[in-house]
Amino acid sequence: MLNILNLYKIDRFEVDPCYSKGNFYKREVPEPKYCFDIAPQNDDVIKADARELPFAPGTVKSLIFDPPFLATKGPSLKQADASNLILKRFSVFPTEPELFKFYWQALKHFYDILAPKGFLIVKCQDKVSSGKQYFSHIYIHNMALELGFYPKDLFVLHNKSKMIGKWGGNQVHAFKFHSFFWIFKKRNAKVDLNKLLGE
Repeated sequence: MLNILNLYKIDRFEVDPCYSKGNFYKREVPEPKYCFDIAPQNDDVIKADARELPFAPGTVKSLIFDPPFLATKGPSLKQADASNLILKRFSVFPTEPELFKFYWQALKHFYDILAPKGFLIVKCQDKVSSGKQYFSHIYIHNMALELGFYPKDLFVLHNKSKMIGKWGGNQVHAFKFHSFFWIFKKRNAKVDLNKLLGE
C-alpha cells in the first residue's frame, strides 16, 4: 500500500468507504481523511453506504475501495466451526449478481464524486463460488473502463498466509493466494467495450 502512495505521490488516501477495522493502516500507511463503513466498528468511522457517500461531485482527490467479495446462500453460512473463518470476518452478499451490481453502483458513484484525474484504488481478488470461476479483477477493470476510468496500474499482492474455507467437496480450481490493487484514474473519455472488442 505504501508503494502505491509513494509511486503516485499521494500523501494519504482521502476517502475509504469500506474501512472495517482499518487493517490497511496499522503499519506505515497513514489513515484516510474520511473513513466510512456500512457497519462502523469504532467511533471514528462514519456510517454510510459506499454508494451514497456525502461528497459533492468532482471533489474527492483519492479513494481506496476494499469491498466485500463473498456471495452465498449456502449451508456454509450456518457453519460455526473454525473452517468458517472467512465468513466470520467478511460481509456476504446473497448472490453473485447482487455482489457485482454493488460493485457497478459503487464505481459509478466514485466516478461522480472524484475530481478530474482523481485516483481510485480498488483491492479485489478472484474466487471460485459454487464450482464457478469468477475473475473479479477483470470484471472490475471492464466496469471501470466503461465508466470512464483509465487503468493506470495493477499491483499483485501475494499473501504469505491464506484462509481457505472448507465447504466440502473436492478441489477443482487453483487456490487464490493473491489479490489485486487496481489503480484507476478518472478521465472524461469513456470506452465502448463493444467497439474496443470489434463487436
